[in-house]
Amino acid sequence: MFNLILFGPPGSGKGTQSEKLISKYGLKHLSTGDLLRSEIAGQTPLGLAAKSFMDKGQLVPDEVVIEMISSALDNNPQAYGFLFDGFPRTTAQAEALDKLLSQKGTSIAVVLALQVGQNELVKRLLNRGLTSGRSDDTKEDVILARLIEYEKKTAAVADHYKKYDKVVYVKGEGSIDEIFDDLSSAIDKRSRA
Repeated sequence: MFNLILFGPPGSGKGTQSEKLISKYGLKHLSTGDLLRSEIAGQTPLGLAAKSFMDKGQLVPDEVVIEMISSALDNNPQAYGFLFDGFPRTTAQAEALDKLLSQKGTSIAVVLALQVGQNELVKRLLNRGLTSGRSDDTKEDVILARLIEYEKKTAAVADHYKKYDKVVYVKGEGSIDEIFDDLSSAIDKRSRA
Protein backbone atom coordinates (compact mmCIF):
# COMPACT_ATOMS: atom_id res chain seq x y z
CA MET A 1 0.00 0.00 0.00
CA PHE A 2 1.38 3.42 -0.97
CA ASN A 3 0.30 6.21 1.39
CA LEU A 4 1.22 9.85 1.05
CA ILE A 5 0.53 13.12 2.77
CA LEU A 6 0.15 16.23 0.63
CA PHE A 7 1.14 19.33 2.56
CA GLY A 8 0.93 22.92 1.63
CA PRO A 9 -0.34 26.21 2.95
CA PRO A 10 -3.76 27.56 1.98
CA GLY A 11 -3.64 28.48 -1.70
CA SER A 12 -0.71 26.20 -2.56
CA GLY A 13 -2.75 24.10 -4.99
CA LYS A 14 -3.33 21.01 -2.84
CA GLY A 15 -6.90 20.56 -4.06
CA THR A 16 -5.97 20.79 -7.72
CA GLN A 17 -2.96 18.51 -7.38
CA SER A 18 -4.78 16.01 -5.14
CA GLU A 19 -7.35 15.35 -7.86
CA LYS A 20 -4.64 14.76 -10.46
CA LEU A 21 -2.60 12.48 -8.18
CA ILE A 22 -5.64 10.44 -7.17
CA SER A 23 -6.56 9.97 -10.81
CA LYS A 24 -3.05 9.02 -11.96
CA TYR A 25 -2.13 6.67 -9.11
CA GLY A 26 -5.51 5.22 -8.16
CA LEU A 27 -5.20 6.53 -4.61
CA LYS A 28 -8.13 6.94 -2.27
CA HIS A 29 -8.56 10.53 -1.13
CA LEU A 30 -8.76 10.67 2.63
CA SER A 31 -9.89 14.11 3.74
CA THR A 32 -10.66 14.29 7.45
CA GLY A 33 -13.22 17.03 6.78
CA ASP A 34 -15.05 14.79 4.29
CA LEU A 35 -14.84 11.84 6.71
CA LEU A 36 -16.37 13.89 9.52
CA ARG A 37 -19.21 15.11 7.31
CA SER A 38 -19.88 11.60 6.02
CA GLU A 39 -19.89 9.99 9.49
CA ILE A 40 -22.18 12.74 10.83
CA ALA A 41 -24.55 12.47 7.85
CA GLY A 42 -24.64 8.68 8.28
CA GLN A 43 -25.33 9.12 11.99
CA THR A 44 -22.70 6.50 12.80
CA PRO A 45 -21.55 6.16 16.41
CA LEU A 46 -18.32 7.98 15.47
CA GLY A 47 -20.29 10.67 13.65
CA LEU A 48 -22.57 11.21 16.62
CA ALA A 49 -19.56 11.42 18.95
CA ALA A 50 -17.90 13.96 16.65
CA LYS A 51 -21.10 15.99 16.36
CA SER A 52 -21.47 16.20 20.12
CA PHE A 53 -18.03 17.85 20.36
CA MET A 54 -18.70 20.13 17.40
CA ASP A 55 -22.08 21.20 18.78
CA LYS A 56 -20.26 22.43 21.90
CA GLY A 57 -17.78 24.37 19.76
CA GLN A 58 -14.99 21.94 20.61
CA LEU A 59 -12.47 20.31 18.31
CA VAL A 60 -13.11 16.66 17.56
CA PRO A 61 -10.54 14.69 19.62
CA ASP A 62 -7.72 13.03 17.72
CA GLU A 63 -8.88 9.59 18.92
CA VAL A 64 -12.23 10.02 17.15
CA VAL A 65 -10.57 11.21 13.95
CA ILE A 66 -8.10 8.29 14.06
CA GLU A 67 -11.02 5.87 14.47
CA MET A 68 -12.68 7.40 11.39
CA ILE A 69 -9.45 6.99 9.43
CA SER A 70 -9.15 3.40 10.63
CA SER A 71 -12.68 2.72 9.45
CA ALA A 72 -11.97 4.31 6.04
CA LEU A 73 -8.84 2.16 5.65
CA ASP A 74 -10.78 -0.98 6.55
CA ASN A 75 -13.59 -0.09 4.14
CA ASN A 76 -11.19 0.26 1.19
CA PRO A 77 -9.01 -2.87 1.22
CA GLN A 78 -8.66 -2.75 -2.58
CA ALA A 79 -7.09 0.73 -2.59
CA TYR A 80 -3.57 1.05 -3.98
CA GLY A 81 -2.97 3.59 -1.25
CA PHE A 82 -4.29 6.74 0.38
CA LEU A 83 -3.66 10.42 -0.06
CA PHE A 84 -4.06 12.12 3.31
CA ASP A 85 -5.42 15.65 3.07
CA GLY A 86 -5.82 17.91 6.10
CA PHE A 87 -4.33 15.35 8.44
CA PRO A 88 -2.08 15.14 10.34
CA ARG A 89 -1.86 18.75 11.49
CA THR A 90 0.09 18.21 14.71
CA THR A 91 2.95 15.98 15.82
CA ALA A 92 0.58 14.05 18.10
CA GLN A 93 -1.70 13.36 15.11
CA ALA A 94 1.30 12.27 13.01
CA GLU A 95 2.39 9.85 15.72
CA ALA A 96 -1.15 8.49 16.09
CA LEU A 97 -1.45 8.05 12.32
CA ASP A 98 1.93 6.27 12.16
CA LYS A 99 0.84 3.91 14.94
CA LEU A 100 -2.48 3.15 13.23
CA LEU A 101 -0.84 2.49 9.86
CA SER A 102 1.78 0.29 11.51
CA GLN A 103 -1.00 -1.80 13.11
CA LYS A 104 -2.43 -2.26 9.61
CA GLY A 105 0.94 -3.28 8.18
CA THR A 106 1.61 -0.10 6.22
CA SER A 107 3.10 3.36 6.66
CA ILE A 108 3.44 6.80 5.11
CA ALA A 109 5.71 6.45 2.08
CA VAL A 110 6.25 10.13 1.40
CA VAL A 111 5.20 13.58 2.57
CA LEU A 112 4.99 15.96 -0.37
CA ALA A 113 5.27 19.57 0.75
CA LEU A 114 4.25 22.22 -1.75
CA GLN A 115 6.31 25.38 -1.34
CA VAL A 116 4.87 28.67 -2.51
CA GLY A 117 6.06 32.17 -1.65
CA GLN A 118 3.89 34.26 0.67
CA ASN A 119 3.18 36.98 -1.93
CA GLU A 120 2.00 34.36 -4.42
CA LEU A 121 -0.20 32.66 -1.79
CA VAL A 122 -1.86 35.96 -0.85
CA LYS A 123 -2.47 36.74 -4.53
CA ARG A 124 -3.96 33.27 -5.19
CA LEU A 125 -6.21 33.38 -2.13
CA LEU A 126 -7.49 36.87 -2.86
CA ASN A 127 -8.28 35.71 -6.41
CA ARG A 128 -10.00 32.60 -5.06
CA GLY A 129 -11.97 34.80 -2.68
CA LEU A 130 -13.55 36.59 -5.64
CA THR A 131 -15.38 33.39 -6.65
CA SER A 132 -15.18 30.90 -3.76
CA GLY A 133 -17.62 32.59 -1.41
CA ARG A 134 -15.12 31.95 1.40
CA SER A 135 -14.88 34.99 3.64
CA ASP A 136 -11.43 33.91 4.86
CA ASP A 137 -10.11 34.39 1.30
CA THR A 138 -11.13 38.04 0.97
CA LYS A 139 -9.01 39.92 3.52
CA GLU A 140 -5.24 40.05 3.34
CA ASP A 141 -4.77 40.29 7.12
CA VAL A 142 -6.91 37.17 7.66
CA ILE A 143 -4.97 35.34 4.96
CA LEU A 144 -1.63 36.28 6.55
CA ALA A 145 -2.86 35.07 9.96
CA ARG A 146 -3.88 31.72 8.41
CA LEU A 147 -0.46 31.36 6.77
CA ILE A 148 1.33 32.06 10.06
CA GLU A 149 -0.87 29.53 11.88
CA TYR A 150 -0.21 26.95 9.15
CA GLU A 151 3.55 27.42 9.45
CA LYS A 152 3.51 27.15 13.24
CA LYS A 153 1.57 23.89 13.30
CA THR A 154 2.73 22.02 10.23
CA ALA A 155 6.42 22.79 10.56
CA ALA A 156 6.44 20.39 13.51
CA VAL A 157 4.71 17.68 11.45
CA ALA A 158 7.27 18.08 8.67
CA ASP A 159 10.05 17.83 11.28
CA HIS A 160 8.48 14.59 12.54
CA TYR A 161 8.61 12.98 9.09
CA LYS A 162 12.05 14.44 8.28
CA LYS A 163 13.42 12.16 11.02
CA TYR A 164 12.42 9.25 8.77
CA ASP A 165 13.60 10.90 5.53
CA LYS A 166 10.06 11.01 4.17
CA VAL A 167 9.65 14.72 3.33
CA VAL A 168 10.09 15.93 -0.25
CA TYR A 169 9.74 19.66 -0.93
CA VAL A 170 8.20 20.50 -4.27
CA LYS A 171 8.09 23.96 -5.81
CA GLY A 172 4.40 24.91 -5.93
CA GLU A 173 4.81 27.77 -8.39
CA GLY A 174 4.67 27.36 -12.15
CA SER A 175 2.07 25.72 -14.33
CA ILE A 176 -0.29 23.11 -12.89
CA ASP A 177 1.29 20.50 -15.18
CA GLU A 178 4.87 21.40 -14.18
CA ILE A 179 4.02 21.09 -10.50
CA PHE A 180 2.17 17.82 -11.15
CA ASP A 181 5.19 16.43 -13.01
CA ASP A 182 7.44 17.29 -10.05
CA LEU A 183 5.01 15.65 -7.59
CA SER A 184 4.72 12.56 -9.82
CA SER A 185 8.48 12.30 -10.08
CA ALA A 186 8.79 12.34 -6.27
CA ILE A 187 6.12 9.63 -5.96
CA ASP A 188 7.68 7.47 -8.67
CA LYS A 189 11.08 7.58 -6.92
CA ARG A 190 9.53 6.53 -3.60
CA SER A 191 7.23 3.86 -5.01
CA ARG A 192 10.18 2.11 -6.69
CA ALA A 193 12.36 2.34 -3.60
